Amino acid sequence: MTTRGVRAAGRGVRGDLFDPQCPTRQLLDRIGTKWTSMAVKTLADAAPDEVRFAELRRRMPGVSQKMLSVTLRSLTRDGLVSRRVEPTVPPRVFYRLTGLGLSLEAVLAGLRTWAEEHMAEIDRANEAIDQEADEG
Repeated sequence: MTTRGVRAAGRGVRGDLFDPQCPTRQLLDRIGTKWTSMAVKTLADAAPDEVRFAELRRRMPGVSQKMLSVTLRSLTRDGLVSRRVEPTVPPRVFYRLTGLGLSLEAVLAGLRTWAEEHMAEIDRANEAIDQEADEG
């Protein structure tokens, strides 16, 4: 990371997406995944309540245990999700969105809405390109 990027991150100054060393790029990589979007939405729907790991997995069709673990670890590390463990056998683990995570949900909701509303147009564009490739 550049000195500028380190200073900006340390002082809470906004990042610069166009600086290859800026941590903003890594953050966007993490929050831009389908599993992050689904986990944040699922936790937002449950807010302010906590959700157990198994329940999150049940509500997120297609996610593997490993991918959900990786996603939740990343969200927790970034301060978007809080994790609470009850020391039982086996341990009961609960998750909930933090205030920062709730603010991300508002942004992701807009992106999900856009994707759902425009999916037919995207499909048509893909089909047109595929058809051109088949003909050419």
